[in-house]
Amino acid sequence: MNTHNLPTQPFFRTAEQRTALAREQFFEESVRPSGLVNESVIQSWDRCRQLGHRNDRLPALDPVGRSALSAALARNEDLIQAARLEFDQLQASLSGTHCRVLLTDERGVIVHISQNANEANQSVLDKASRVGVNLIESRLGTTAPGIVVHTGQASDVKGGEHFYNLFRELRCAAAPIRDIHGQLAGVLDLTTEARDFGFDAAAVVGMFATTIGNRLLVAQSRELLVLQFQAAPGLLGTPMEGLLGVDTHGRVIWINRVGHSLLGVTQQAAPLHVSDVLGLDLRALLDLCGVNGPRLLQLPSGLGIWARAAMQDANRASSHHAVHPCGVAAGQPSEAGAAPQARDQAPASQDLAESETAAAIEPAPQHGHSASSLAESQQRLIGETLKAHHGNVAKTARLLGVSRGLVYRHMRKSQASEAGD
Repeated sequence: MNTHNLPTQPFFRTAEQRTALAREQFFEESVRPSGLVNESVIQSWDRCRQLGHRNDRLPALDPVGRSALSAALARNEDLIQAARLEFDQLQASLSGTHCRVLLTDERGVIVHISQNANEANQSVLDKASRVGVNLIESRLGTTAPGIVVHTGQASDVKGGEHFYNLFRELRCAAAPIRDIHGQLAGVLDLTTEARDFGFDAAAVVGMFATTIGNRLLVAQSRELLVLQFQAAPGLLGTPMEGLLGVDTHGRVIWINRVGHSLLGVTQQAAPLHVSDVLGLDLRALLDLCGVNGPRLLQLPSGLGIWARAAMQDANRASSHHAVHPCGVAAGQPSEAGAAPQARDQAPASQDLAESETAAAIEPAPQHGHSASSLAESQQRLIGETLKAHHGNVAKTARLLGVSRGLVYRHMRKSQASEAGD
């Protein structure tokens, strides 16, 4: 019996031993070490060798040029802001470890680093994890962020699984962050040197990458209604919530990964209508805005989901995907806790969100006519509601879910327009 091709890993008790044999087979014998290390690592090794890398040489650790870095930081402003809100919590979670948190853009360029106060001396990591360093395979060989950039899939690379000998003491776990178009927007990575993580780093980085991704989706949803939903209300505002964005004509522009699973829909070339996905029209979703607490909705599949909704700011969307039950973004003061202000004055961001809500109630234009502007739709809707309720400002504001200050401003604007005529 020929035993030459039998797998050899059963004779090795540790992952380090299997990795050492894999490196020997691949780098010294040019044998593909199938079964000894993860297939994604072997494929990355193949790509690195095709790119002309030599594992015994030093990789290029210089950051990209100043202009390229400035462009990357500007291009990824939404991503960086979405991630920054999670870094404090991530750092608190990692306070007893020696991990470093890296955030790269979709091209693998590090745009943010969060260091741990408890980090020991990590000389190699210090050189490789500087803002502006590009972690793609063509620069640094096999790393977890490099694999994610190339494949779009989460990855972890331990010790000798790195292509370059220099990185054999590193352990890294990385997960993708996707944008409103479903494309890779960035990579979140945890890396440590000369020690094991001591916890499931892949699970931790995956959870925080999902939360950052949800924040990014909301931040990019300007002038969209964002619906949060889950089968259990306690999961709203967590990485386990479903999210979708709907435009003012009821078209579903995006759905996050959890949302796809809950709703049982797949990615479509053309936008679906909200009625096809949820069995509800746009007006029913708008009724959720400003409601005290989530509402139970029945999907066409029969599944009941708890949901709440909020319109996003036209200039810059709410920075947190979790919305307060009263419609206030998490981390922002509610009306009860805000500084006193005149009743006929409201924050500009509130006015913008309210104008979008009013405009969204308007039916979609038919026969190809251009849609009215948000401001025109707002004015018309407030005016019609005021007239129907005999000028009762409080009732008009309550029915439309806007502030009385916005209604008063509409009245002054209408009076000024009539005086000018």
